[in-house]
Amino acid sequence: MERRGGAFFGRRKGKPLRPGQRAALEEVLPTLLIDIAAPAPDDLQAFFAIPTRAFRMEIGFGGGEHLLHEAKTHSDVGFIGVEPFENGMAKAVVAIAKDKIANIRLYDQDAAPLLDWLPPGALERIDLLYPDPWPKKRHWKRRFVNAENLDKVARCLTPDGTFRFATDIESYVEWTLEAVAKNRRLALIGDPLGDHSEVWPDWPGTRYEAKAIREGRRPAYLTFRKS
Repeated sequence: MERRGGAFFGRRKGKPLRPGQRAALEEVLPTLLIDIAAPAPDDLQAFFAIPTRAFRMEIGFGGGEHLLHEAKTHSDVGFIGVEPFENGMAKAVVAIAKDKIANIRLYDQDAAPLLDWLPPGALERIDLLYPDPWPKKRHWKRRFVNAENLDKVARCLTPDGTFRFATDIESYVEWTLEAVAKNRRLALIGDPLGDHSEVWPDWPGTRYEAKAIREGRRPAYLTFRKS
């Protein structure tokens, strides 16, 4: 299993890719990738060939179920999908090419440097859905939600933009609520002691969510607004 020291994600590769998936990564992905070695654009419209009214990001999109659903449902929104796991990226790229989805751009490394690179106030929403929970306490420092990354998230959000977080790990819910409570630019929508099990409108579900429910874990859905 490949790991990069200090990364917020675990594996980079899983099962061998099928020929069609490998071809998609080699031929299609380069046309969709964001290159942060280049100067950041002043307007994210530069990434998209079709007119867009707003921009959103999904960090760690897994197999792309939610990202693809959102892009198809909101064809006037430009989406940036971040996923370092090669197999998940391949699955998404195949679907993007097959369905000719024009409002998705991709990034295949840690999200933190991308958040540093993007112009401030560029995104109306950032989703972090079922991230690696790093369940062992000694690994909690590798959870994506931390003070530094929350500052990056807040910097990239528009005024009144939202950060959405979903997990089936209770300790990560508590961790996130505590971390955001210390952040001066993000605030929870709702009661921190309330029930967080209600899914968001038009939520399509994900395979990770389905697995959690099958195994008896209760997902939580948190929304934070930039203040």
